[in-house]
Amino acid sequence: MQAIKETRFDLPGQEKFYKGKVRDVYYCGENLIMVTSDRISAFDVVLPRAIPFKGQVLNQIAQRSLKATEDIVPNWIQGVPDPNVAIGLKCEPYPIEMVVRGYLAGHAWRTYRDGKRVLCGVALPEGLSENDKLPTPIITPTTKASEGHDEDISREEILMQGIISEEDYKQLEEYTLALYNRGTEIAAKQGLILVDTKYEFGNHNNRIVLMDEIHTPDSSRYFYADTYKELQDKGEPQRQLSKEFVRQWLIENNFQGKDGQQIPEMTDDKLKEISGRYIELYENIMGEKFEPRSTDNIEDDIYKNIIDYLNTPVS
Repeated sequence: MQAIKETRFDLPGQEKFYKGKVRDVYYCGENLIMVTSDRISAFDVVLPRAIPFKGQVLNQIAQRSLKATEDIVPNWIQGVPDPNVAIGLKCEPYPIEMVVRGYLAGHAWRTYRDGKRVLCGVALPEGLSENDKLPTPIITPTTKASEGHDEDISREEILMQGIISEEDYKQLEEYTLALYNRGTEIAAKQGLILVDTKYEFGNHNNRIVLMDEIHTPDSSRYFYADTYKELQDKGEPQRQLSKEFVRQWLIENNFQGKDGQQIPEMTDDKLKEISGRYIELYENIMGEKFEPRSTDNIEDDIYKNIIDYLNTPVS
């Protein structure tokens, strides 16, 4: 199985290229062309090996989820010419990620476990256990780092530093909670709980637009609903659908992205396991069988599909 570690296309009208942690982004005239690679990151570090079909999983979940929420907020997507590609509007990104949490899990739990009771300016009640449902969903923004670690930031700091106007930030909060509620409803139909997730927004012609991916296993955490209460009552770990299994493997091998730590070797067996888990995530979140693309000449196919889209007259 081939995996897409990176692309380096020379596209018609290309003005700029940006390589993110997972996505290769091409700026071509009015088009923003985003190729979702098979790279995988954890603790804000891109791991050395790419995961077959991971990009297809993320891109297809994201496009379906954007379609299901376009009545809440306009999004950047205009076309999906390839299983790994989305083409859309060029937006000016807001330099924060809107993280929303309905349960005390992951980073929020680790912060709480270490004795802190305020996360991104939001006070957390005493007496909570890992994975407990919060009284109400909370927004815990982070900065967006092109390299290195994203950092927690509070609403007050965002406004005080003038990162976003108060008017825009209030609108982002409203959109974030509405999107989380919709995502929760969609997940429930698949027997899942949307635990936490993140949204990224941009500005296009003085209009707030939802960008990037949403409700994917890279940007979200899911629990299985049917065993949630039983496991919580027993104090046992929840069955998760998220990238957390990759983080746990790294933690068990003494890596959390800190200086001096060595990324553990990802064997072929581990690579196949992670690829299989992403396909499992797709099938559980989407409620349908995953249809893997052909990986023969995969980069040539992606390039051809982009060119065909760009050459198709707008109807």
